[in-house]
Amino acid sequence: MSEALVAGLLAGYGVAVPVGAIAILVIGLTARTSLKVGVGAALGVASADGLYAAAAVAGGAALADLIEPVAAPLRWVAAAVLAVLAVRTAVSAVRHHRDPAAPAPRSDVGLGTPGRAYLGLLGLTLLNPMTVVYFGALVLGRQASDGLSTTGEGVFVVAAFAASASWQLLIAASGSLVGRVFTGPRGRLATALASSTVILILTARLLVAA
Repeated sequence: MSEALVAGLLAGYGVAVPVGAIAILVIGLTARTSLKVGVGAALGVASADGLYAAAAVAGGAALADLIEPVAAPLRWVAAAVLAVLAVRTAVSAVRHHRDPAAPAPRSDVGLGTPGRAYLGLLGLTLLNPMTVVYFGALVLGRQASDGLSTTGEGVFVVAAFAASASWQLLIAASGSLVGRVFTGPRGRLATALASSTVILILTARLLVAA
């Protein structure tokens, strides 16, 4: 069981630590709204990782065969959603900076509450089917060597979720710190434009990889 715990923790950090468009979105969202919203977003990402870990444990190699035909379309959908979020965030921030009476970009296209942030980031992260392939490869590798009991599989999934959640919460906390530092109008504009630009760059890299 301890081996399954360590394997799950390593798997969860392995999929969570690489900084991508989702991580930048969580940071930017937290900086422009609040830590509560960031926590909701972070847990949404971690929940998706946990669900994919569970799916990999349950489905094994069969899931990879099912996902492969739709992996590219789902990646394009995720890229399109991220690009829309980035552009709308930037446009809203510029408008509010030019006209403070205009609606502030705190709603972040419907992600301005913890519940909405959770559901939004859960859905966005689930659009990355390569996560289940990643977990599936790790699970199958362990089954081929040591084998995973039913209890071990459960421990693996919970550990993967816990690792992802801890990292995503750290990302949200860093976003909150950024928000505290850049509290003025120019700071809010800078964080919005910076996060939007990075998201667009990472989204473009995602499409090139497809």
